[in-house]
Amino acid sequence: MSGPLEGIKILDLTTVISGPSATMLLADQGADVIKIESMHRPDHARGAGNANQSITSVFLNNNRNKRALALDLKTPEGVEVFFKLAATADVVIQNFRPGVVDRLGIGEDALRSRYPGLIYVSISGFGDEGPLSHKPVYDPIIQAISGLTTVQAGSDTERPRLIRTIVPDKLTGIVAAQAISSALVQKLRTGEGQHVKLSMLDAVINFLWSSDMGSQTFVGREVEIARAATFIDLIYETTTDYISVSAMTNQQWQSLADAVGRPEWKEDDRFKTPALRDLNANERLEMTQAALKTESAAYWLERLEEYGVPCAPVLTRSAMINHPQVKTNEVLLETEHPVAGRIRQARPAAQFSARPFSTRQGAPKLGEHSLEVLSEIGLNEKEIEQLINNQVIACNE
Repeated sequence: MSGPLEGIKILDLTTVISGPSATMLLADQGADVIKIESMHRPDHARGAGNANQSITSVFLNNNRNKRALALDLKTPEGVEVFFKLAATADVVIQNFRPGVVDRLGIGEDALRSRYPGLIYVSISGFGDEGPLSHKPVYDPIIQAISGLTTVQAGSDTERPRLIRTIVPDKLTGIVAAQAISSALVQKLRTGEGQHVKLSMLDAVINFLWSSDMGSQTFVGREVEIARAATFIDLIYETTTDYISVSAMTNQQWQSLADAVGRPEWKEDDRFKTPALRDLNANERLEMTQAALKTESAAYWLERLEEYGVPCAPVLTRSAMINHPQVKTNEVLLETEHPVAGRIRQARPAAQFSARPFSTRQGAPKLGEHSLEVLSEIGLNEKEIEQLINNQVIACNE
């Protein structure tokens, strides 16, 4: 069994993170994803980051369970091959800058006229139109322009800060995968295809609105400079290590007061309700930090657990992989990759009881499945050999 999307074919023209993470999620759920790369300029992720035997962790962790075809789309023969592939596909996804696929002759309009049932997905940085639409984009750029860096700063008056992981890229991948799944439901019900458009900027703004844009929610009552809820985060220092403590409800706040030996906090008018605790958050968290700095992390974790106060150790990446909860969840899997050797990866978060996850294919070499993929669409050995000789395709079996 290969997952609930078994039988769905996706042509993946995307590179780096946002598109490849989306298609890997769908591949992990059973879709046949064919990663189509330029012979001359393959996916940038193949050369980015920590590597073993010339294959990088970034590429490994965004291209599992895919097959690879190396194809020159700047040639008429390459475009013809792509159209033959599209005839067998349910989805085409690309994240070129707006206008590039049209110049190549493989844009949505060109394919729609021949394959009306096709789902065509376009991921961009800023959108198809507007003053920034044709500019190059990277994750920090989207963090900056979306307001995410000022949210991370805690206040509009503080120095903006980047989140130290590429949230816009990975969030866009998750949103794209969800949108493709929805479009597939409609296609399977009605036979209709459609064009799904998604920008990284739109994905992040939508993401922020559910919890971080209260100052801009009420029309006519906007807050020009959004204050910080607190200048302190919920990471606390102890005499040994750091811990996180989060007392949200009235009961949890009272339990925290008892646990740290400060029963007078329960009667303090500044902290009687969630709204008052939010209003006086700086004072509340300073008091909490002062109390927690008197004992070890192990002491407080045991005591807070006893009193029913939500808490956790702050783990490094290497410590996290050995935490008992992580091990119980079996979220981390070890497999043998034919090039990279033994690797550790996270399985998909969602688990399907009827179609459990399996690693069918590690991240592929450039053009590893070119012959196999082209044979499936009816090209014979002579035709494939001619494409190789004309440098339209490359093979790396």
